[in-house]
Amino acid sequence: MNEMQDLGFSETSFPRLINDGTPTLAGMVAMGMALVLVLAGITVANTEQTYTASEAYLNITWTDALGDHRDEVITIELNPDLAPIHVENFVLNAQEENYDGTIFHRVINNFMIQGGDFTNGDGTGGHAAKWYGYCDGVFEASSSNCPENSWSIPDEASNGLQHTAGALSMAKTTADNTGGSQFFIVPSDSNPSHLDGVHTVFGYVTDGMEHIDSISNIPTGANDVPTNAVTLVSVTTNSVEKTPWYRTFF
Repeated sequence: MNEMQDLGFSETSFPRLINDGTPTLAGMVAMGMALVLVLAGITVANTEQTYTASEAYLNITWTDALGDHRDEVITIELNPDLAPIHVENFVLNAQEENYDGTIFHRVINNFMIQGGDFTNGDGTGGHAAKWYGYCDGVFEASSSNCPENSWSIPDEASNGLQHTAGALSMAKTTADNTGGSQFFIVPSDSNPSHLDGVHTVFGYVTDGMEHIDSISNIPTGANDVPTNAVTLVSVTTNSVEKTPWYRTFF
């Protein structure tokens, strides 16, 4: 009696998969299951793509407080390590040109400038670039019962990034996980620390902060809508496709 038998394990407790070079019934079942798993893995690997970027470039036009027309580019350093979902969502919306030609519909001096509503242009619209498992903030196993204009993304607000000058943050309702495509940028004379841990910061302005400050000082009317349109002409990024770890096996 060997050591395995001493421990109560029989050497023949598992069915043979191959007998004299020929697969047994159990072997054929096992190979079939393995094939199903491989095909499923290939399907997931071929359909799921993730994107990341370290920088975004916002081309914005506006009329400043002196009445001069401005056309400038603002550079934002994105943080995919601490806010991977928000960065990917922003990158995908930029790639799909959803932001191009939209307006900053809400500007509050000493607070923030807000844009990204590519469906309604007034702060009531916009949505996530792809399905992230949330429908207007409620987790859903499938997107089948959630219209695209209700797609939202999970919060990453506990990442430690703060709403200091130049912060790029996700706009949302007071409910959790309701961010979609709208975002706001904090000017240099603002420090809305009460938003820390509530709204997700996913980047910071690294060049062109003076332009954010200029926009935050323009005249506005009802509902903080700029008197003269502030247009986000385009958003481009240095995006790359990121391969999920499991795709390296298929």
